Amino acid sequence: MATSQHESQKQTRKNSLRWDLDADADWAAMVELRLVLDHDAPAGLADDVLAEVHELVREEGRTARDLFGTPEAYARAVAEERVGEEYRARTDTHGLTPGERLLAALGTLGVVGAILCAIDWVRGGLWAGVSWPGVVGITTVVLAVGLIAVAVVARSAGRFKGAYAFAAGVPAVIAAGGGIGVAVPEGQLFSVPVPVLLAGCAACAVGAFAVPERVVDRWFAGRPPAGRDDAAWLDRLGGLLRGRHGMTAAEARGHVREARQHLAAVPGEHAEDVFGDVEVYALRLADGPRKKERAARRKMYGTLLLLGVVTLLFVDHVLDAETSFDFWLALYTGVVGSLGWTAVSEWRASRRPAAAEPDGAD
Repeated sequence: MATSQHESQKQTRKNSLRWDLDADADWAAMVELRLVLDHDAPAGLADDVLAEVHELVREEGRTARDLFGTPEAYARAVAEERVGEEYRARTDTHGLTPGERLLAALGTLGVVGAILCAIDWVRGGLWAGVSWPGVVGITTVVLAVGLIAVAVVARSAGRFKGAYAFAAGVPAVIAAGGGIGVAVPEGQLFSVPVPVLLAGCAACAVGAFAVPERVVDRWFAGRPPAGRDDAAWLDRLGGLLRGRHGMTAAEARGHVREARQHLAAVPGEHAEDVFGDVEVYALRLADGPRKKERAARRKMYGTLLLLGVVTLLFVDHVLDAETSFDFWLALYTGVVGSLGWTAVSEWRASRRPAAAEPDGAD
């Protein structure tokens, strides 16, 4: 209850901000954007600092830029002062915690389901037929996509064994769904209004976004090594560097090897005593000139996966199309071209030399 009231107060405070000058409003918007994009600021930080800025601007009678400088410089100063390593150490290359990433994926799945229901409503009418093969097919797709989402999130959290286990469940679910779909009887069971299905998908999306991220974060948090096990600490370090921070396997092995050699030089000391918290230490190793390139490479992988899925749909539509050109063909063509261009741009960004960007560039 107290948390809900606090969030309500923050939202009310944010809505009450009315900047006297358009220049100050633009400055505040840029600060909020830079905090999110450049510094992975936690939710609510921008609201708090902008409320303070708003109060000082009113008291001093000067513009925000006069008092605090450029929005980029102020966002950088706020991040250095208020975004602690403990928070940043829990986020991946996209600035998301495991909970935020998983809930966003599940919420997106609900939104996609609602959009498909709306399209079916327009094309097929108010009522949709329900059959056993249809139920099995939809259940199989949802379970497979859910397992893929959990596997990706587990990998981004550095939990590679869990990621492999969930990924291995995907072909098992598809095979089971195919076998059951063939065995169940065909024929329509009953009809259901499409708006009911649409509302169900929308409720799933809202429910996913309503779950507190910190609850899901605990599912993917690594347990402290029992008995201060240095081997487990080093293994966790390698998983975080590869999964959470996007390093290549060779880079991660190099850092783990250096840490192991350093421990060997100080017998009797444990890794946690020498290097501190494993997540914070992994963050310090990952912060550097190659951070943006690793993030671009990680984005490219996601773009290529989406491009592959859309390309399959595009080819399937071309093979089944009754006409030479229609709306869906044009849509698929545009999406495939856009994703292809995005993948190329991200590939170029991932290979950009670190020295190409001067220090302090935004």
